[in-house]
Amino acid sequence: QVQLVESGGGLVQPGGSLRLSCAASGSIFSINAMGWYRQGPGKQRELVAAATSGGNTNYAASVKGRFTISRDNAKNTVYLQMNSLKPEDTAVYYCHLVVLITRYQEYDYWGQGTQVTVSS
Repeated sequence: QVQLVESGGGLVQPGGSLRLSCAASGSIFSINAMGWYRQGPGKQRELVAAATSGGNTNYAASVKGRFTISRDNAKNTVYLQMNSLKPEDTAVYYCHLVVLITRYQEYDYWGQGTQVTVSS
């Protein structure tokens, strides 16, 4: 079993920065793919940023150049650095990991979500 714990959300003024963390614990052989999604009020969940184990990254057009996804393999932790935040970035942010629990068994897991509010 793998657990994901998100942290780092909060209230920030427009133009500010936040760093979200997603720490994975449990039976982890390796983290294959990772991603951050968000769901704003009255909106569907959307992909914000994603990365593969090979280092390829993909960003939503609305956050490209402002957000950066990264990982610390030693800590099994995934990050989302968010800069130049805008009110429209307000949402609940969820991490999503594709985890190998053995060399041949792969599962995907979701974090509990963390609220990011951008407001003056």
